[in-house]
Formats: sequence, structure tokens, C-alpha cells
Amino acid sequence: MTVQELINNQSLLAQQEKRESNARSYPRRIPIAISEAEGIFVTDMEGKRYYDCLAGAGTLALGHNHPAVIEAIEKVIHNKRPLHTLDITTPIKEEFINEVFASLPGNFSDRAKIQFCGPTGGDAIEAALKLVKTATGRSSILTFQGGYHGATHGTMAISGNLAPKERVHGLMPDTHFMPYPYTYRCPFGVGGEEGHRISSTYIENLLDDPESGVLPPAAMILEVVQGEGGSIPAPIEWLKEMRRITSERGIPLIIDEIQTGLGRTGKLFAFEHAGIIPDVIVLSKAIGGSLPLSVVIYDKELDQWNPGAHIGTFRGNQMAMAAGSASLKVIKEQKLSEHAEKMGEKMLSSLQNLQQNYKELGDVRGRGLMIGVEIIDPTLTQSSSGSYPAKPELASLIQRECFNRGLILEVGGRNGSVVRLLPPLIITNEQVEEVLRIFEESVAAAIGKLK
Repeated sequence: MTVQELINNQSLLAQQEKRESNARSYPRRIPIAISEAEGIFVTDMEGKRYYDCLAGAGTLALGHNHPAVIEAIEKVIHNKRPLHTLDITTPIKEEFINEVFASLPGNFSDRAKIQFCGPTGGDAIEAALKLVKTATGRSSILTFQGGYHGATHGTMAISGNLAPKERVHGLMPDTHFMPYPYTYRCPFGVGGEEGHRISSTYIENLLDDPESGVLPPAAMILEVVQGEGGSIPAPIEWLKEMRRITSERGIPLIIDEIQTGLGRTGKLFAFEHAGIIPDVIVLSKAIGGSLPLSVVIYDKELDQWNPGAHIGTFRGNQMAMAAGSASLKVIKEQKLSEHAEKMGEKMLSSLQNLQQNYKELGDVRGRGLMIGVEIIDPTLTQSSSGSYPAKPELASLIQRECFNRGLILEVGGRNGSVVRLLPPLIITNEQVEEVLRIFEESVAAAIGKLK
């Protein structure tokens, strides 16, 4: 059977199920074969158009096939520029570095070095871990409950999700999970400001306790907004405390900006909300302008590793660097970070109003265009901090009802009970309203089916 004969969604999906790995994930929840894509829209093999509020898990900051990105890619090809250069430099690469460094706070970029990694964010996290361990001579890593940093052997070890670890033994040792300030499901059962203050106090005491059992760490790694953990934004004061605590003890702070970077949260980089300067930031997803690319940017004092300490054949992806430069320019010139903040506020406000009508929407949260709606069962008993048990079957049904009405979004978070929205930064006011309309219809339909 030729590709041309596979003319509809079901035939392509059947071929995918027959030939692709059992580890594939998105097609199980989003059963679609995509024919065309532009802006916020994708079109399937049968001509049905969908609002894409998954957008490559945040990779497509400018949506699908943005003219600036296409032009940058075409220029590389038509001018016979090299497509692949390992880590040998080119004018395209230097322009990319210039654009990235100019986008960062000056007191960070003035002291920064950059390492180009393999094409995935997970590889860049691996590089960051090797960097700080080499520089400090230590082995322990402080990470956070609910965090997600990748699916490689090392990044799984520092990620919170237990399911992928259950059948993969011998993960990276000396990993210590700290309590993340998750207001709705506070690990201390109190929530609010008191919850994040207890978290800070606990972490500081642990680091100063000579019998804590935790050796001085090589680094602390965190997400300013936990993505796969359920779109959970860290309180600004808590972030400032994490920076103070690590700075005072000479512990490098790694900020994972893989999903938050390039305007997603209403700032070019999520750590800017707190006015802090990390020691290391990790970028992937949107930084390649929709193409595979990842980098680690870090304080030059950490640059203690030897030549070849971290390598990767595809770290010289020139089209991704050109597309990344073009994307950054558009995001800054069109002030898409500010636009994301406004559209995010509109979404959050409308979804919070929707909570008044549907008690199953237990928590609505986010920052910028990184939004989560936690689905709960309000008929069960509340926890000490006021949260209700998760209802993942309803979250999945809401996702399916949205898909049937032409809206693609994802579920994640604890027990797969958080409906997540990650639309491209170019989403318009009218498109936000249409997405919200479809979402409300889908919530009503899904709740009705479970009654």
C-alpha cells in the first residue's frame, strides 16, 4: 500500500499502530493524521480543521509554518549554506548566539557561555548535570516533586513521575526530591503563602542540617512553571528564596526553561518574573523555531569541563539556528511575550468564571499561555488543604469532547487529571474566545455523560 492510497485518518492510524513502537503516546489520545498546518490550525486527512492548543508541547511558539520561519529555512537552502556542521561555527550560528544573548538579562549574558547539545531538551539537561558535577566535584542533585526534565536515563531520575521509572532500574543515584509549592495540593496540607514558606524553610534546614543525610549538592534544578506536572506556577517569593538559599551556599541553580522559554509565560524567560539570575538555563522546544535544537547557557565560572565532555552529532543543526533566530526576532519585535500575558489573563479569567458553574473544575492556574485546569470529584471528601480527589476519567473525556469539536489540547499533572492549554503565542483575541467556547461546551458534555 502506498502513502497515496492511505487517504483517511483511520487508515494512517492503523498503519501507525501496526508499525510504530508501543511507546508512542499522543496518537492514543489525539487520533488524527495531519495533512496541513498553518498558524494555530491543523487540518486532518479528511479536511477537518482543529485549533491546536498543544502546539508541539510548546515547541511552536509562532504556530505552524510562520512566514518568518519558512523564509529563514528557505534562505539557508537557497544560499547553499551548510545544513550540518557539528560544533564548527558559521555565520548562522554566530547570529543565533548573538540573538539569544541579546535576549537574556545583561547581568547573565555578560558572563555566559553556551553549549550546543543534541536536538532534545533531555540531552541538554544531561549536559547541565554533567556541567555542574564537573565544576563542583559533587554528585547530589536537588530536584522537585512534580518536576519533569526528560525521558533519558538521567533525566528520568530527576523527574517526579513514577510510572516511567517502575520498569527501568538503576537510575542516577544521589537524587533528592524537595517539596514544590503546589498550592491546590500542598505537600504540607496548608496551601497558600504558608505552604511555600514551609517549603523554603524545610529546604534551607535540610541543607544546613549535618545529619540530613544529603551531601552538599552539585545543583538544584527546577521549573518556574511545572509543565508536565500540571501547569503549576511557582510563587515569586519562593523562587527568590530558592535563589537566595542556593547562592548563600554556593549551589548552582539550574532553571529548566525548555517549555517556558521564549515568551510562553509572559516574559521571554520565566525566571525573569522573579527578577533572579540563575547559574544555568536550559533551552529547547521553541528555541529552534519549530526545528530540533537545544542549548545550555551558564555562568563562565562553571566552564570547567574538558573538550568533548558533552558531544552530539546533530548539535550543528543550521536550519534550526536560522529558524530560532527568526522566531526570537518576531517574538521581540511583535511583543508576543506581552501578548501572551494578556491572552493568558483572558483565558484564566474566563476559566475561573467557568468554575462557578462546574464544581468539577477544581483549580485553574497558570502563567501567560501555560494554563492548567485540574479536574476533580467534588462528591468525595476534601483534603486538609481543601482539595478534592482527582477525576482523571473526566479529564480524559473533556479532552475527547474537545477533540470531537475541533480543539486539540493535552492532559497531564497528577493522575492525568489536569487539562492543559499551550496555544501558540500568536493566538488572537477572537481565537481565544472560540477556544473557550469549545472548551465550555466540552466540559458540559463530558460531565453530562458521566452523570
